[in-house]
Amino acid sequence: MPNYVPMPFRELKPLPEAERVFDRFLLELEERLNNDAIDRNELVRTTLCDLYFGTPGEFERINDDSLSFSARTMLACFDPRNTTLEPEYYANCDPARYYPRKPITWLWQMFDRSPVGLHAGLGHRFRRVLAPYIFERVGANFKSWQFVEWSFGYNLSFGDNVVVHKNVLIDDRGKVTIGSDVSISDFANIYSHSHDIVEIDSVRTDLTSIGDRARITYHATVLSGTSVGDDAMVGSFGVVTKAIPDFNIATGIPARPVSIKPNAPEDARRAFDEREDNLTGRMRGDALP
Repeated sequence: MPNYVPMPFRELKPLPEAERVFDRFLLELEERLNNDAIDRNELVRTTLCDLYFGTPGEFERINDDSLSFSARTMLACFDPRNTTLEPEYYANCDPARYYPRKPITWLWQMFDRSPVGLHAGLGHRFRRVLAPYIFERVGANFKSWQFVEWSFGYNLSFGDNVVVHKNVLIDDRGKVTIGSDVSISDFANIYSHSHDIVEIDSVRTDLTSIGDRARITYHATVLSGTSVGDDAMVGSFGVVTKAIPDFNIATGIPARPVSIKPNAPEDARRAFDEREDNLTGRMRGDALP
């Protein structure tokens, strides 16, 4: 058996003066997000200008003829009202639910691409502040790494202690529910919509669910309308096309259960063995003359 050893994250802290600045930045940001008198588009515009330039009032230079038009274009795009994102083009986008979230989505995405966006510790805290203003539900201790993408936000819910790693796509054009203590590894994809094979403009949306303590590992894909059970695991590059039962480990394209976790209860283990016996029997039957 492989000799696995626990490797928890190390505790890292910036210098005290920087930590005080970070704390104040996040506190003020959350206070402004909670202030209904502040237009969120203007909040985002100001925050992004400060993050990128470090000086206040930079946005006003959008009318400065001494700047190139490319520089003024960049300034214009700090304001979410001057940008468009792919999900708002979708016909099933609900404007009443999407547009209050759009500025915060833009702030999240532009923070990731800013000079401080690769700061892991600050980034986790920053995204945790923004997440409740974007997603349907966010449990305790939510952690997101860089360059995570989603569709609407309002159809996506997270339980407690969820970790979403770098470059993950979660398509919530339909509904996506992610349980507690879930890990979604780098470059994984989770979908909740599909297209008709003949009419590409005909779209179906479904519920896609990820159970408690499930793991979606590197580059795996979970297709629309499927589910990954509690304590289940999808191996690297696996493509889930139908439900993966609790405690099962699924791999391949399409992904199918190939083993069961050693901590599985007896009923889950018995169900796995029965499925394996049925599969083996069908394979033998196919081989008969």
